[in-house]
Amino acid sequence: MGKTEKTEKAKERREKRRQEISLLRTIPYSDHQRWWSAETIAVVTGGNRGIGFEITRQLAAHGVTVILTSRDPNVGLEAANVLQEGGLNVFFHQLDVLEPVSIKEFCDWLVENYGGLDILVNNAAVNYNQGSDNSVEHAAQVCFTNYYGTKNMIQALIPLMKHSSAGGRIVNVSSRLGRLNGKRNKIEDQNLREQLANTETLTEEIIDGAVNSFLKQVEEGTWESGGWPKTFTDYSVSKLAVNTYTRLMAKILSDRPEDEKIYINCYCPGWVKTAMTGYAGNISAEEGADTAVWLALLPDQAITGKFFAERREIKY
Repeated sequence: MGKTEKTEKAKERREKRRQEISLLRTIPYSDHQRWWSAETIAVVTGGNRGIGFEITRQLAAHGVTVILTSRDPNVGLEAANVLQEGGLNVFFHQLDVLEPVSIKEFCDWLVENYGGLDILVNNAAVNYNQGSDNSVEHAAQVCFTNYYGTKNMIQALIPLMKHSSAGGRIVNVSSRLGRLNGKRNKIEDQNLREQLANTETLTEEIIDGAVNSFLKQVEEGTWESGGWPKTFTDYSVSKLAVNTYTRLMAKILSDRPEDEKIYINCYCPGWVKTAMTGYAGNISAEEGADTAVWLALLPDQAITGKFFAERREIKY
């Protein structure tokens, strides 16, 4: 089979799956599947636009109360108002995932007003490359926002997760570009790949070390010979860290008692038409948000530490 034929077949498969998911989205949850209510609190970071806005809208449309957060208070408030005008239970609070004071203020407000949360969707992220660009000019900001920002939120909000038989849910918005063993975009250092793949010996320090090693090479100007992913390198490294941290946290959280379970997964929304892709994607924000909402609301949630795309598990 030639390259063109393979590409066409892959396109056909993707289109068929899109149609299947569109159909699945029209099927309402039955009463016995709905473990949530208006008392269920979801927090969505970076919820003011794109995928984050859509995740917020869809969760609220299912009857969840959603706290939309944004670094910029004006755009965040405006986004929440749009959804409130549509009759949805959406409220806004300013949050900068890299600022300890902002995170503490948000956590205090959340406890005081809602007693905690049930669902956390880590969506806040940045990317400065488009098309064939591969600049690392903003590598530090990309890695800090996408990886350390996600980690900050998980660490701050785990203690605030409400206890329930359904369990708390954490969904990390990630990317296939951060796959450990992707065919076209993987880390070439086999030793580092093995370290990041081995959940038995994996630690936060190993993940942080990989990210910091990349950033140090960027600073020194040697990153191109460091064996890092070739496409959107800084973004790919940040999402590789998110994926790996998801697996690590799943293992750590698995020891919690039955009514205090927290399930954590990550997913790739696909190449979505949003500001982050310069609106060059091939699917809508509505489609891109679907798997996040599906994971957050899974009725039989014993799934944790997995990576998904289009409602299917994919390999790390």
